[in-house]
Amino acid sequence: MIDAAQLLISGAAIGCIYALIALGFVLIYKATEVVNFAQGDVMMLAAFVAFSFASLLDLGFWASLPLAILVMAVFGAAFDRVLLRPIIGMPTFSAVMITLAAGFAMRGIASMIPGWGTDTHSFKAPWSDEVIRMGPVIVSTDHLAILAVTALLCVGLYLFFKGTRVGMAMQAASQNQLAAYYMGIPVRSINTLIWAIAASVAALAAVLLAPITFVHNNMGFIGIKAFPAAVVGGFGSIPGAIVGGLIIGWVEAFAGFYLPEGFKDVAAYVVVLLVLVIRPSGIFGQMRRKKV
Repeated sequence: MIDAAQLLISGAAIGCIYALIALGFVLIYKATEVVNFAQGDVMMLAAFVAFSFASLLDLGFWASLPLAILVMAVFGAAFDRVLLRPIIGMPTFSAVMITLAAGFAMRGIASMIPGWGTDTHSFKAPWSDEVIRMGPVIVSTDHLAILAVTALLCVGLYLFFKGTRVGMAMQAASQNQLAAYYMGIPVRSINTLIWAIAASVAALAAVLLAPITFVHNNMGFIGIKAFPAAVVGGFGSIPGAIVGGLIIGWVEAFAGFYLPEGFKDVAAYVVVLLVLVIRPSGIFGQMRRKKV
């Protein structure tokens, strides 16, 4: 029971990281129907930006966090305007190739920047290297911080989408862009803002993950695990991204502990296959029919 409790907490923490990255997938897909395969690399870039502010410029953690989020929000908006807006109306495959190429470019550029390179860098939060005892269960403060921040972010996004004019405009644009345009909603600006929010969420995930896994130019590959989380929850569902991330995190944690070595790396994809067989649209996804 103690092992199970430890695995539930640690799995939920890693699952929340998957959920935050999957949230970026979902937000962009809902608004633009583009699958951003560079989302994991955006998180990697955000980790290096935060590391630069905190360590290279010696600004400290609390100053680096909002600066990194701001920089990545600008980066996300620029990514949409410079790379994706010119191909509006082109086949979806074009956008997919652009995001894939951008991901490779980010990793390559990060490896060439002085101070970043291919080395592994330490990035500690003020709460790092501490533990809290809950009876026989020992919980890392890094894991508790991830859980708390993810919960606060979910509440904040819910209030934003339900209680603000911009949030409601985003929902309208995600449901029907043409109708939203005819109603006077600036759809292109809304899409740019969505990309900025997705990059900001990736920055937050990077700052939460970096104290656990360090900062290196391959940390963006975690997006490969976040993509199954989005699929399991239902691609296009914001609550589904959170639930899917938690499921993948728990499955990995228990598979790594109870099953032979190697099963942890494939467990997420086995879950995806099972979910797609049982419910192809995902747990929270909606089935859509098209007339042919």
